[in-house]
Amino acid sequence: MSGCIYYGDNLPILQSFSKETINLIYIDPPFNTGRKQSRTRIRTVHSENGDRVGFKGQRYVTQVLGESAYQDQFDDYLAFLESRLTEAYRVLTPNGSLYFHIDYREVHYCKILLDKIFGRESFINEIIWAYDYGARTRRRWPPKHDNILWYAKDPKNYVFNYEDIE
Repeated sequence: MSGCIYYGDNLPILQSFSKETINLIYIDPPFNTGRKQSRTRIRTVHSENGDRVGFKGQRYVTQVLGESAYQDQFDDYLAFLESRLTEAYRVLTPNGSLYFHIDYREVHYCKILLDKIFGRESFINEIIWAYDYGARTRRRWPPKHDNILWYAKDPKNYVFNYEDIE
C-alpha cells in the first residue's frame, strides 16, 4: 500500500482501509465551482511529425486515452467532504499527515471543518500553490493560487518527508 495513488471517489477507498494504517494522505476533491468540469486523459509518444514540442525541441504526437466530465456543484458541499475527511482521520496512523487541496471559493469553510475533525492544534500549515497560467481578467484580481491545508493527527509527532533536491 506504500506509495500508492488512488484515483476516484475516495470515500469507498478510505472505508476499505483498516483504522490507523496510512501515514500520509493527499486529497484533491472537486472544488464546488458550480460549473461542468471535463478532463481528457492523454499520452504523448515521440514522433517526428508530432503535434507537440517538448524538451530540447523533441516532437510528440498526442493520443487521447479517455474523457470524463462531472457537474462540479453540490447542494451541501461540506457534508460531501465531512464523511470523507472523517474517514481520512480514521485511517491515519497516530503520526499521520493530511494534505487537503482546495481553492479560494471554499478554503475558509474547509479549514473550519478540518479544525472540527482534527482539532485546531493539529493545523500545521497552509501551503500556497501559486501559478501564473489561466485566464486574465480586467474586471477583478485573477485567482492565481490554490490552497493546501496540512493537518497532522498528532501536532507534536507527524510524518514530514523532505529531501533537498539540488
